[in-house]
Amino acid sequence: MAAWRISARKRKKDHHEEILEELEKRRTRFRILVCVDGTDASYEGLKFAAEIGKDNACDIILLYVRRIDQGLNSGGLQVRVARQNMLDWGLELPGIQYLRRGYEMLLDQGYITKDWRSLHSHTDIFGDPLGDNKIEYRSGRKKRIILKLKTAPTVAGGILDQYELGPYNLIIMGPPEHWRGDLKAFIDPSSVQKVAMLSPCSVLTIRGSIDNKKGFLIYTDGTKHCTKSVKQAAVLAHHINRPVSILSVAHEKDQLPLVKSRLSAAKQLLADMGIDNVTTISRSGDYMEEILKIAKRFGIIVVADSGSSRLKRFLKGSLAFDIMGQAPVSVMNVR
Repeated sequence: MAAWRISARKRKKDHHEEILEELEKRRTRFRILVCVDGTDASYEGLKFAAEIGKDNACDIILLYVRRIDQGLNSGGLQVRVARQNMLDWGLELPGIQYLRRGYEMLLDQGYITKDWRSLHSHTDIFGDPLGDNKIEYRSGRKKRIILKLKTAPTVAGGILDQYELGPYNLIIMGPPEHWRGDLKAFIDPSSVQKVAMLSPCSVLTIRGSIDNKKGFLIYTDGTKHCTKSVKQAAVLAHHINRPVSILSVAHEKDQLPLVKSRLSAAKQLLADMGIDNVTTISRSGDYMEEILKIAKRFGIIVVADSGSSRLKRFLKGSLAFDIMGQAPVSVMNVR
């Protein structure tokens, strides 16, 4: 009996060390969580993720979150789920259909090939016969694609729980069904709004197709949070060969010299990083209005997180969240 207990402790220790080792590996890779819901916008997000990862050691996790559903309780379903690749279940569940569509899209684009090694796994979730299921595809050490069917009480909760299993550098989602302001955001936020408010990493909301000829418009007010977003977004744009424009807005016209000085400093910062051909744009007036006026000229608007705590972001909002709610194009909130 004592020997059995020692053996069990050793197995538990080895498993814990394996988890820590895997987490350490993940921190050295660029990891993108793409949330699909069956809309065309969510698959535009997958295309964009594939564009980022095509030449890099990058992990793309394609996630569909389904709510816990007691109605699926049936005879041998749990055994079948535990032993079989979910794409082979033959069930017409929306999540499986949506993940299969994403997988086939990556096959058609040549991002993934059928000879990649695959491994499927299942985790029981109390009260639900499907639980969590995933298929991981690997191409040597360079790339990983993971299809994840996750079960959770809410969509936003499932996405945020998935982040904790990450970590991730970027979460990509489709546009919000609604974008609440002020108190309503606290009472009834959309899933996209809740994730954008509470996610520890950057969030990109996709609206329509991201034209690869249109560049990134990065807003800065000169704060350290905006400077960080300028660097991060410009590196990403440079990696996928998109032009970069930096915008700064003066509240009053007499502040324009300060704004232009701020833009010159940001441009020089990027030049020192090897990112040239950067356009600067200065405006005066309301920050929000000026950004929205020129938004359609760009593929992605980049705004910086305020740096506030999660609770303050949730309660007070910020320019970043206002832009995410109203911009006619895709918006990346960098943190």
